[in-house]
Amino acid sequence: MTKYKRILLKLSGESLMGDKQYGIDENRLQEYAQQIKEIADMGVQIGIVIGGGNIFRGLSGTDKGFDRVKGDQMGMLATVVNSLALSSALSAIGQKNQVYTAIRMEPIGEYYSKWKAIETLEESGIAIISGGTGNPFFTTDTASALRGIEIEADVFFKGTRVDGIYTADPEKDATATKFDEISFDEIYSRDLKIMDLTATTMCKENNLPLVVFDMDTVGNLKKVIMGENIGTRVYLTKR
Repeated sequence: MTKYKRILLKLSGESLMGDKQYGIDENRLQEYAQQIKEIADMGVQIGIVIGGGNIFRGLSGTDKGFDRVKGDQMGMLATVVNSLALSSALSAIGQKNQVYTAIRMEPIGEYYSKWKAIETLEESGIAIISGGTGNPFFTTDTASALRGIEIEADVFFKGTRVDGIYTADPEKDATATKFDEISFDEIYSRDLKIMDLTATTMCKENNLPLVVFDMDTVGNLKKVIMGENIGTRVYLTKR
């Protein structure tokens, strides 16, 4: 038995690069698709939001002279590209799915609505929700929190290349230590940069638990779904 019935899974666009410097690593994409199908076959309903950092990141574009709104719109389109790639990989292994877009762009994807996405989930399909929130100045972490709340997910899984939440960035600070669990309030008080403040606040105020884990290690998605003690679990109050 799995611990969760319905989840929102956030995937890192940068992780999709795998060993490449840009774009999509086909092997990483296949690994993700296989892991996702594995838990779908266990009966878990899955909504997915993917970042676009492997193609274009709005904030970095602003630093290079792009208008912020146009830069964010380019980032939204990057998430659509990644979503189509994942959709193709899932379809190739027999997993039903539907790409939704926060901005109208039929026939590339169906215009997102909560009810259509939930219908897909209840029919054993995977809802891949692209385009961020459809608005500039919002990250894909905020979009993930929003979509997780809308589709009434039991939990928000943030799949990254790091195996949880640390006292500092473990890639920069060798003394950083990992939390097995932590409260949202402690994330605020320690000023931990797990997600942007808007996403963190939305999760807390709408009672959406968060789990941060290493998605790049094959098998980890199934482990967290089964409730194994990997990654870091974020609760409303410290237990």
